[in-house]
Amino acid sequence: MKKENVHLDEQYFDVISSKTENEIQKGSIANELLHFYQNWFEDNSECEYLIHTPDGKHFQYRNYYDRYSHPLMEQLNINRTPHCCRHTCISMLAEAGINQTIIKKIAGHSGAMTLTEKVYTHFDIKELVDAINKI
Repeated sequence: MKKENVHLDEQYFDVISSKTENEIQKGSIANELLHFYQNWFEDNSECEYLIHTPDGKHFQYRNYYDRYSHPLMEQLNINRTPHCCRHTCISMLAEAGINQTIIKKIAGHSGAMTLTEKVYTHFDIKELVDAINKI
């Protein structure tokens, strides 16, 4: 993710490339995580990427998974993947009583939205950030 696509003042980032057309276009940044983004933003201020390799190159998901996530889960003997966080987030949003359309928008599930939800419901990024902050 390039720094130019991160908007700290409004607590969101732009999703520029995604694996499917149903991916969200904006990702909200929870209050609890904002300081991490601020630190990453300031780290190596000359680098165009928010999270990068030591030599300033794009840090790919595969790099993260192979080098950090998988070894840690193996060491802790936990059978989980980063994708499990997505399930947990959606469950926690539902338990917090968040509107189902907002949950679908946050999760990038536009394929699960009704025509009315897709065409006539529009949420400000602040509403999505507020929803994330409730969990």
